[in-house]
Amino acid sequence: MFTVSVTIRVKPAHLQDFITACRDNHLGTRQEPGNRRFDVIQGNADPTHFALYEVYVDQAAFAVHQQTAHYARWKAAVEPWMAVPRTAEKGTLLFPAPYT
Repeated sequence: MFTVSVTIRVKPAHLQDFITACRDNHLGTRQEPGNRRFDVIQGNADPTHFALYEVYVDQAAFAVHQQTAHYARWKAAVEPWMAVPRTAEKGTLLFPAPYT
């Protein structure tokens, strides 16, 4: 399984807009056949700090995700709301072991 962990810091004035955009992207992503998980996490100590944790069957499924309309909407909407550019770490899921 292919994973993506994204860290985002949002300008305080755009918190609710960001959350709404993420919900749309989450709902669309979970409908993709190659997606297994899409978590949106907001920090408790700093509510402008977000993490996205995504799991796909493989890197090709993630590439398909990046071509979807919901992802394009999300990316275009949220980039101006970010306090700093987002960072992403890509990896391979080891545990729990992927189900076949």
